[in-house]
Amino acid sequence: MNRQKSKIGLIGAGWWATTNHLPILEKRNDIELTSVCRLGKEELKKVSDRFGFIHSTENYKELLENDLDGVIVASPHTKHFEHALAAINKGFHVMCEKPLTTKAIEARKLIAEAKKNNVEILIPYGWHYRQFIQKAKQLMTENCVGEIEFIMCHMASPIRSLLEGKQFTSDGGGEGDRMFDPEPNTWADPIIAGGGYGLAQMSHSAGLAFWLTNLKTSEVFAYTSSPTSKVELYDSISAKFTSGAIGTFSGAGALPDNKKFQLDVRIFGSEGVLVIDCDRARLQLLRHDGKDYSEELEINDGEYLGGGPTNNFADLITGKSTENFAPGWAGMKAIELIDAAYKSAKSNSSIKI
Repeated sequence: MNRQKSKIGLIGAGWWATTNHLPILEKRNDIELTSVCRLGKEELKKVSDRFGFIHSTENYKELLENDLDGVIVASPHTKHFEHALAAINKGFHVMCEKPLTTKAIEARKLIAEAKKNNVEILIPYGWHYRQFIQKAKQLMTENCVGEIEFIMCHMASPIRSLLEGKQFTSDGGGEGDRMFDPEPNTWADPIIAGGGYGLAQMSHSAGLAFWLTNLKTSEVFAYTSSPTSKVELYDSISAKFTSGAIGTFSGAGALPDNKKFQLDVRIFGSEGVLVIDCDRARLQLLRHDGKDYSEELEINDGEYLGGGPTNNFADLITGKSTENFAPGWAGMKAIELIDAAYKSAKSNSSIKI
């Protein structure tokens, strides 16, 4: 059935959804904001009125009874699996906030169910939409470094206050004005958040690394540290991959609130190394045969692109695009790594996947 606009439902209308996703979608003339779900009657009415939703509810199952084309899941981390699975089983395309889930078994289930139902899962990995990251993906597809032998992936974020359960003063880089402050418990409570910096932020960097390389993790050993918080601020992960490659993933949630994110990925192979640096906006290919490549980038070219994933999702459900630049399988691989890392840190032993 042809429709003038594609219909979207939103589960979890908190800080980031109202600061980034909804301001982007309301500007599009091919999207109808059909139904919104969140807890709190006053907050729900505020969102519904501000963005012109046709329907609003505090019950996500009621939202899923609407005639929808896509669902955005932006609820707390530990609710992602339940909400995304229910939407997928209704036959709706899903954009699920990172982390895709908090457990590897859940992530695999979502990917399998999405394939069975022939629907897309997209994860809002904003860096994937930067031009030089797209070029990095192209270079990796062309086997620019040869056989991958080692990968280094590091991320640091200005979210210490969030992970400590305090007021968050950073603007977060969204596309619109802030309607709500982040809810501290959804970041700082181990039960509600499911974990700390690994799930909250390294799901970004690991997702990028796996999207670029398509490596599959086979074994993990990790340490985590929580010097001033109930969830971890720091993560140090060593990994083996089924191909024989090895790698390190590190994360630090302790940058000052007024500083920008750090994100570095370096991929070493039999023919050279690809260097990706987001905070200093650098892309270099250094090859043993001297056939190097580098891009001239502006200092801000590596900043997080909040509009990229949201518009990609809208393009997918309206049929304007068939390419998912932040696919669910990359998020699944990230969660396989992070879930194993948490188990390793708790048991002080290596974890096989």
